[in-house]
Amino acid sequence: MSEIEEPTGTGPRRVIGTPSPAPAAVDTAEKPAGPALVTDPPDKARASRAERLVAALFVLAFVAGCGFIAAYIGLEVGSSNLPAGANAVDAAFRSNLALGLALSVVLLALGTGSMIWVRHLTPNIEIAEERHELASAPGDRAAFKAEFADGAAISQFTKRPLLRRTLLLATVPLALAPLVLLRDLGPLPGTSLRYTVWRKGLRAVTLGALNPLRPGDFQPGSMITMIPEGFQDDADALAKAGVILIKFEPGQLNFPDRYNGSTLIASMNWSIDNSLIAYSKICTHVGCPVALYEQTTHHILCPCHQSTFDATNGAWVIFGPAARPLPQLPLMVDSDGYLAAASDFPQPVGPSFWERG
Repeated sequence: MSEIEEPTGTGPRRVIGTPSPAPAAVDTAEKPAGPALVTDPPDKARASRAERLVAALFVLAFVAGCGFIAAYIGLEVGSSNLPAGANAVDAAFRSNLALGLALSVVLLALGTGSMIWVRHLTPNIEIAEERHELASAPGDRAAFKAEFADGAAISQFTKRPLLRRTLLLATVPLALAPLVLLRDLGPLPGTSLRYTVWRKGLRAVTLGALNPLRPGDFQPGSMITMIPEGFQDDADALAKAGVILIKFEPGQLNFPDRYNGSTLIASMNWSIDNSLIAYSKICTHVGCPVALYEQTTHHILCPCHQSTFDATNGAWVIFGPAARPLPQLPLMVDSDGYLAAASDFPQPVGPSFWERG
């Protein structure tokens, strides 16, 4: 059987049953490769001057960072660490001034050096990229690796070791500064938060005037802040030992009992004449001073988070986030008739987490 051929015409001759030639796809043509990225700045002399300036700024940042650490360690601001005759306010001013200036120089030098680096050493190149699927194909990852290498070359980070090394040098003090600043946290408290300086016979004096008081020196309904005598300049002692002294009418106080299971251990009657009582001034929530007293309701209020304590019932918590009552300081009258502590607080003062020290 002979093959059937197409009629002869002006078009190309082909055998019937064979596919016709298809036109070339429009998207199969290879895209021309883009121009190679220029990684070096055009003006090499200007780039060299900029490199030296940036390196100098980074060295300045390093020196200022070392000065920050030296000022923090060398300029004492605590009253117990100052030399005789030194003023604590002036010492704090000098310390803050030195720390602020040093840290400002560090940040300004780093920022200015980085800005000069980008503006005068890095070529100005605009790159546009189409958005693709989130999952990257192996070819895309390889392309990213190549682009990252190009970017590193453009940034001059690998080509200019002077800049790289001075930049790393400048950041060393900033990296070490947090370790030095942790010095402010001080040593671990151990068990020091579980007791105060109050002891048997230690007089209570008024805050400010430092006057000792007798039980008859103020009237029912009054509240006053008291501190241990002789510790008015000891900030660490006063942080735990401050108390509020409240006087009630006879019969207004209700002393709660302390139990161990079902066994009565003691009654918390540590007052004077069942009318004069002392509570810790430190709120058992987060340690704010409880300095507000409602005379009509006999409520002690913490101004920070509104914890409210019933002064007539062992400072029991009746409102707010405090987890336990204010500890009560046992009172006594010394041989001269003045108010004094009969012992330290039977319970730890302050926030409950202090007890974990």
